[in-house]
Parts: sequence; C-alpha cells; structure tokens
Amino acid sequence: MEKLKVGILGATGMVGQRFATLLENHPWFELTCLAASPRSKGKTYEEAVGDKWKLDIPMPESVKKMVVKDVSDIESVKEGLDFVFSAVDMKKEEILAIEEAYAKAELPVVSNNSAHRWTEDVPMVVPEINPEHYEIIERQRKRLGTKKGFIAVKPNCSIQSYTPAFAAWKEFEPYQAVISTYQAISGAGKNFETWPEMVGNIIPYIGGEEEKSEKEPLRVLGTLTEKGIALKEDLVISAQCIRVPVLNGHTATVSVSFRKKPTREELISALRNYKGLPQERNLPSAPKQFIQYLEEDNRPSVLEDVNFEKGMGISIGRLREDHLFDYKFVGLSHNTLRGAAGGGVLSAEMLVELGYIKK
Repeated sequence: MEKLKVGILGATGMVGQRFATLLENHPWFELTCLAASPRSKGKTYEEAVGDKWKLDIPMPESVKKMVVKDVSDIESVKEGLDFVFSAVDMKKEEILAIEEAYAKAELPVVSNNSAHRWTEDVPMVVPEINPEHYEIIERQRKRLGTKKGFIAVKPNCSIQSYTPAFAAWKEFEPYQAVISTYQAISGAGKNFETWPEMVGNIIPYIGGEEEKSEKEPLRVLGTLTEKGIALKEDLVISAQCIRVPVLNGHTATVSVSFRKKPTREELISALRNYKGLPQERNLPSAPKQFIQYLEEDNRPSVLEDVNFEKGMGISIGRLREDHLFDYKFVGLSHNTLRGAAGGGVLSAEMLVELGYIKK
C-alpha cells in the first residue's frame, strides 16, 4: 500500500521524540512534517531539539534536517498530510482548542494528551481492549461538521500496567481493586540529567495521576451504547501513584476481588491467551504476545522485562491469594512505548485498518 503521510504536533518534547523514532521506516506511515512551538519555527529539527534529546537511542538521520513548522499555523502544517499525532505541551484549554481545530481542518488527530479523554464523543482506546469504541467517531464528525477529521485519544500510560489484566479477566467480574503505581521519570518528560534530584529518591505524589488511574480504566472497560460510552460502574478502583528513580517503565501492585471466584490457574491462562484485534489483524506495531505471565518471584522487573515485545507487551507476575481481596499481582508496562507514542502508533494502525483514517 502507498504510505500515509503523517505529522507530529509537539515534535520536540519527549513523546514527540519517541514518535519520530517509531515512525522511522514504518511500513504504513511516512513522517513528512514536524510542528512545535513558535520558537522552533524555521529551525531544523536537530537545531530545535538542541541538547534536549531525551531518549537513549539516537535521533533518526531522516528527521535531523527537517524544518520545523509552527504548530498553530494549521494551514501550513496540514499541507499534504493524511493525519497527525498530537503530543503538544500546552494548557488543557489550549490543547482542547488546537486538536479540535486540526480535526475541523479535516485531519484525523491521534492524541497522546489527556485533554480530550473525557470529551463525550472522543474515543479513548487501548486497541486490544475496546476498538469498538471507535464507532463513536461518526457521532463526533457530525458534531464537528467534518467528513474526515476527528480526534481519538489513548489513555494514561500508568493504567496499561493493570487494565489489560482486568480485560483478560472480564468473565470473572472484577469489582474492586486497590492499586499502587511506581512510575518512571520519563513519564514526566524527564531523564536523570534533567531531574537529578530523583536519583535515590521517591516522591509520593504525581499531580492528577490518582484520579486518572481510578477513572480511566472504567471508560476503557465501558460499553458503547446508543447514548455514548457507558462507564463500567460495577468496578471500583482506589489508587496511589508514586514517582520512583527509574527511567522507563511503570510498575503496578494490585489487589483485586472477583464476583465469580477463579482459580489461580484460570487467571494465568486467561492472561496468556488474551489477544485482541491488533493481534488478529497482525498490525505492524502489535505485540505477538500482548500479556506475558512470569512465574519467577522476582519478575516482572524493569531491567529484564520493560522492553518485552519491543516495549509494546504487558508483563505480569507474582499472582497469589490475598488476605483481604481475592488475589494480588504485579504488572509492568513501558510508559513511553506502550503507554505513550507506541500506543499512539498502534492506535493509528487500528484506525487505518478499520477505515477511519484513509489516504
């Protein structure tokens, strides 16, 4: 197939940088436009990023000399593009406005930002869990008055460490869970050079994160109805979120109770056998094994498991009975791959596969 031409909004930040690396040699997508704040306009990408390249892999040669456009100059940015990824770093109101403006300019927007996650007709999707929620795009297009343009978002990076397990265990009806997430510093767009006070430190607060961790899974696991997306009301989550001195990888410790009482073996089997539409359609960024279960007591560990399936798979271990709840376990996901840019690329592939993004 002829490659779709794509741009990155917010290309100079950490998630934008990750998008740039993931789109190098992508079989379906060709990166042809980089956009960022006005201060980057007219500079090459290499000049605009300067010494703020935050990834542990080098900047792709293909983007170094690409001239950065002003993200607010929509007419210039949209020229020749089929869709855009959004990773802009702005105030919520500004993100809401600019993503909707791009959608109204007939460009599909696949967003990594949280601003539109609770807009009623904007789908918030983990492609393996709830791709049917994309059907609400038709309602959004009617509201926006567009034929092609729309906004689709992916959920918060930290919920990827445990929400897939709840999806795999749907038949056993999980109804309450207590969760603690131990989140990497790259989730804040930082590395140890730019955040040296995190070395040997833990911060027991991440602004807005606990509410996202408690509420967003209920929308992802919810049901598409004639009125919209109904939240999964029969699941209650209590969360605490902690920043830890790890570069990449969000870990979650979870205790969960079920209405139908499964055995440990049934739960492990459900994890290992769980797959979604990305696996069935063999999408380019889809992990072959979405969830791996590890038997060792010291797994999953960040050093050994964060890059499972090129960072797109979920690792779970230490499943055992709990004295207060039914079971407890530990989950791990890569926050800038599965949780951010990689999840965005997989979402775009799913939207192309389902016919929402076209050449």
